[in-house]
Amino acid sequence: MSNPSPTKKLHNKVAIITGGASGIGEETAHRFAENGARAVVIADIQEEKGQKVALSITTSNCCCTFIKCDVSDEEEVKSLVKSTVEKHGRIDIMFSNAGIMSKRRQDILNFNLVDYENVFSINVRGMAACVKHAGHAMVEGGVKGSIICTSSVMANYGAKISIDYVMSKHAVLGLVRCASKGLGRFGIRVNCVAPGPVATPMTCGVFQKSEEEVERSFEADFALKKSGYLKAKDVADAVMFLACADSVFVTGHSLAVDAGYVPIGPRS
Repeated sequence: MSNPSPTKKLHNKVAIITGGASGIGEETAHRFAENGARAVVIADIQEEKGQKVALSITTSNCCCTFIKCDVSDEEEVKSLVKSTVEKHGRIDIMFSNAGIMSKRRQDILNFNLVDYENVFSINVRGMAACVKHAGHAMVEGGVKGSIICTSSVMANYGAKISIDYVMSKHAVLGLVRCASKGLGRFGIRVNCVAPGPVATPMTCGVFQKSEEEVERSFEADFALKKSGYLKAKDVADAVMFLACADSVFVTGHSLAVDAGYVPIGPRS
């Protein structure tokens, strides 16, 4: 039997993408399907958008389905993983991408613990649940899979505002480093992608600005110039690398996709 085309790096793989209804998750779903995945499961709370993405991807070669899932509820994550294994026989890739930012733009003197707990319930608790249950499924299925979490370039910095978000992304990095140690003996890789500012629907909503306005507001922070603005598709390319065999010896790593980003200060 001939080897799969070199452009089909996820030939016959089964993937779950949380937060797959828009932004980075949506772009990654398309990338996985284009690269030969036989099944992509999109999990999100945005039901209408998620269904539309699934319908736009499903082909004769790739079964793309949507499952409504709130990752802050561990039972829903467990059910997501279980149903995927029952339908497709295995899980090769978990892209734990669902995340939020608080619209309050918190600083330390006005720190709201209710908002903090909401952010952490999704960005940290949800990520941990996804890694845990995908890890169980891979171990039980004898799959040497790849688990990828969405962190942020801000996991390397402090900040004056949005500190609950920044704290959560530091925690994601810690989760990845710890999980890579615990799952490495099973041949399971755990990494994270760390994007710089991307004008996703979530980011635009938090800043209440258009995509173009968000991109221009961060322009001065990027070291890499004249390459255009960082887009969700650029992050999806990095996720593809971490998902496929090109990164077979990469684990516990945070892959920055940030054009040399260094934050210059808070934004209104």
